[in-house]
Amino acid sequence: MAIFTIGDLHLPLGIDKPMNVFGSQWDGYVERIRSNWRAAVRAEDTVVIPGDLSWATYLEEAVRDFEYLHALPGHKIIIKGNHDYWWTTMSKLNEFTELHGFSDISFLHNNSFEAEGISICGTRGWLYPAWASFTDDDEKYFSREVGRLELSLRSAKTDTIYVFTHYPPISRDGESNDFTRMMQKYNVERCYYGHLHSHSHINRIPDKVDGIEYHLVSSDYLRFGLKAIV
Repeated sequence: MAIFTIGDLHLPLGIDKPMNVFGSQWDGYVERIRSNWRAAVRAEDTVVIPGDLSWATYLEEAVRDFEYLHALPGHKIIIKGNHDYWWTTMSKLNEFTELHGFSDISFLHNNSFEAEGISICGTRGWLYPAWASFTDDDEKYFSREVGRLELSLRSAKTDTIYVFTHYPPISRDGESNDFTRMMQKYNVERCYYGHLHSHSHINRIPDKVDGIEYHLVSSDYLRFGLKAIV
């Protein structure tokens, strides 16, 4: 079995909001993702999607996007992104997948999963304190995400831990914060994140900071292919 990841699919199947309004690099991205996914992933593999799965505002608007995902091979694990407005309580999300028969789709939220001897942990994350516009409100959300990350890390069943977040947890300058210190506390080896698009790719985190590897996996950065982890 293998583990893959790709973030920021921004699927527009339930509502009309294609990503090519943000540049020609997004032309045909839905089909490109599907083709690359089917070429790489087998039914027994795992794919982690760190946020921004769908443009839908409400869960019922996301059905076609989930159908698209369900039709692809592998077990999919989804994390909430800043544009996943359809995200609701875990009980409602689980009811939704059961109702529609999406048995191959799970949600990473205050929990963890295990695949190939690796604990898959994570949370959405938030703006980091070194962000120029960081406010007291941001501090509240950031602290909450640090707490959610610890809940996920506490549930890890293996010594090898990889963390997945939507927001990059630190700046490209590598300034540590409570989020990165939490990962160090639990001996996290790698962190995969998304959120950064187009010219923002220059803000990606250095490959290794304080012993942790960092990998940007937003779909346009990966040219709409999946990144193999294992």
